[in-house]
Amino acid sequence: GHVGPHPRRRKRLAHDAGPPPNVRLTAVSTEPTLISTVLFAVAGAWTVFCDSQNGRLFAPERQPNPRRGQKDLMLIRYGYELTLNCPRPTTMVCLLDAHRERLRDLRYETGLMTMPEIATSTYLDTFGNTVRRFIAPAGDLTLSRDAVIEDSGVPDAIEEDAKEGPVEQLPNDTLVFLLGSRYCETDKLADIAWQLFGSKPPGWRRVQAICDFVCDRLTFGYAHACTTRTAFEAYAERKGVCRDFAHLAVAFCRCMNIPARYANGFLGDIGVPPDPSPMDYNAWFEVYLDGRWFTFDARHNVPRIGRITVARGRDAADIALATSFGPHTLSKFRVWTEEIDDAVLADLTRRTA
Repeated sequence: GHVGPHPRRRKRLAHDAGPPPNVRLTAVSTEPTLISTVLFAVAGAWTVFCDSQNGRLFAPERQPNPRRGQKDLMLIRYGYELTLNCPRPTTMVCLLDAHRERLRDLRYETGLMTMPEIATSTYLDTFGNTVRRFIAPAGDLTLSRDAVIEDSGVPDAIEEDAKEGPVEQLPNDTLVFLLGSRYCETDKLADIAWQLFGSKPPGWRRVQAICDFVCDRLTFGYAHACTTRTAFEAYAERKGVCRDFAHLAVAFCRCMNIPARYANGFLGDIGVPPDPSPMDYNAWFEVYLDGRWFTFDARHNVPRIGRITVARGRDAADIALATSFGPHTLSKFRVWTEEIDDAVLADLTRRTA
């Protein structure tokens, strides 16, 4: 296959910066946000979903970096800082760190820093994601981490000839990603999907047609955020945030018997003109074609450089950024994602030695 831009349009909104050294920070929310258990009775938990913002479409272009040679590798510094407030000690689980498949690419990483200091542990969930578990004390709790990862510097792959597999030949572990889920109602969207995409060329081109449709149909905006909005509701309301774009595309793919899973993680403005107000935590999705998983992004609808996947699941209910088993407010959430050079990495390593 080959890599390159897909000529689609995307919309752009703004960024709030507050930089630690050599890093752009983005405030997701400056107002406390109370999440109600009533909204998530299905999960039986209080859940925080982080949604990112759009940017105008530009083809990813590799930027000069003295460390890159023939292998064209790049270094990306990323991290997060969030503050939660609980009225009483509360059990919580979080998915915040790069997926374990990228562990070999890490070149620098601080331990998880908490204020106040608390004990945490990790486990693997049903989908192979690393989940961190802890008991948040009453009052404020801040979690933060900083890391550097090595990346290929190559945009998301395009393989227009990638084929769909007959359902009877799909691996067992992909079948769950053909089923309806909390936010992806295949039963409500099946007839719509076949009317829209039944005549499209099967395989990659059909999935791209789904991305094109979702990108054009939905209007992005933070004012449109709704923690309970489903794929069918996004289709009907024609608006949403990054997770709604992903949910609708995932649901359409499943309706067409193409395994599709929801994903989230870090994605900065690398290889595209800087966004004055970026949000570096995003949702996208992956589809199973020709025996492997491919990345698609219905919101940006263009191949991007430097995705750092955190988690994958059936939809956002499986991989919420933070879930608490009791009331809490999220008073601050900042993330950063930026390409750096060897000198910055050396300085970070020296300072923490």
